Amino acid sequence: MSKLSQPLLRSREGHGGRVSFAELFFDLIYVFAVTQLSHHLLEHLTPLGALQTLLLWFAVWLGWQYTSWVTNWFDPEALPIRVLLFVIMGVGLVMAAALPEAFGERGLVFAGCYALIQVGRSAYVLWQLGAGHALTPNFRRILGWTLISAGFWLAGGLAQEGSTRLALWAVAVACEYVSPMLGFYLPGLGRSQTRDWTIDGGHLVERCSLFVIIALGESILVTGATVAHVHGWTAPVLIAALLSFAGSLAMWWLYFDTGSKAAEHLIVHAQDPGRYGALYHYVHVLIVAGIIVCAVASDLAIAHPDAPVKIAYAAVLLGGPALYVLGNAIYKRIVFGRLPLSHLVGLAGLALLVPLAGLGDLLLLSSLVTVLLIMVAFWEMRSRQG
Repeated sequence: MSKLSQPLLRSREGHGGRVSFAELFFDLIYVFAVTQLSHHLLEHLTPLGALQTLLLWFAVWLGWQYTSWVTNWFDPEALPIRVLLFVIMGVGLVMAAALPEAFGERGLVFAGCYALIQVGRSAYVLWQLGAGHALTPNFRRILGWTLISAGFWLAGGLAQEGSTRLALWAVAVACEYVSPMLGFYLPGLGRSQTRDWTIDGGHLVERCSLFVIIALGESILVTGATVAHVHGWTAPVLIAALLSFAGSLAMWWLYFDTGSKAAEHLIVHAQDPGRYGALYHYVHVLIVAGIIVCAVASDLAIAHPDAPVKIAYAAVLLGGPALYVLGNAIYKRIVFGRLPLSHLVGLAGLALLVPLAGLGDLLLLSSLVTVLLIMVAFWEMRSRQG
């Protein structure tokens, strides 16, 4: 018999699929984590620093994503699931605090906390399910893969050389990111089928949308904090701050004006909602990564508006919006079945700015990028209305 009583399962009727207050409270840890990641990138504006930040971002996203799938199936208002969320929050707080030194002296702390979250969550849910539940085989496979990846996380945390740690953690991320594409296949345990993943499309879309709000909110916090700490509010500083805010508005418009309701309708009415749910989560790793990089670009432009555009600065100012527009283009390709022309033109415009980036200062490049984002958002809005 399953240990899991029926009330622990999320209701699929009425408002049962709405995001709970417990989930919103849980997300506060990730506000901190996203802020830590943007600060890490700002302090390590090198190819190696960007690669390290990307890998850490994958870890943060995977921890949140796997938990979101659990609360899509199980009611976060039920005490056992609520306790699970709060325990993950506590461990996640330590993990996020260790992020800036994850490739330094706190590597084992970060890896240990992350492995504990991933393995502990799967083991706890499996224990709650018992042997007879339909979801038990799926969570056995998930537990198997998280145990495999945990070995690489811990080995990387113990490694003394930074390159060794980076390589081991890259394998760990690959295990957790690619395994769902393979149905969590393990010898002797078989393979999960996405058709067997009965998910609440509305809940999944709302969870991802709220994470985008978290990231955009962090970008606005960076803008406000940077302006507050600048000595002497000159016209270029204030213009850069307003441009950052306008860019955040354009990014909000690009994502929320057209896609969310259509995405919910697609997943709810799909013959294989689990497949679309997985794709939805995959593409959001690009979208939120773009916002994180844009937050770093805003910090640079506000703090040093008249500074010449170095290669690293150009990579951030152009790369962040490019990641965001590309992620949204793929997202809308999944939802609407085609790549938006506005987004493709926006990507081409950002590419054209590459050879021109070094001709001006950070404020000029930031202005051009912001105008381009606003144009893409307006074009997309008009095309959907037509």
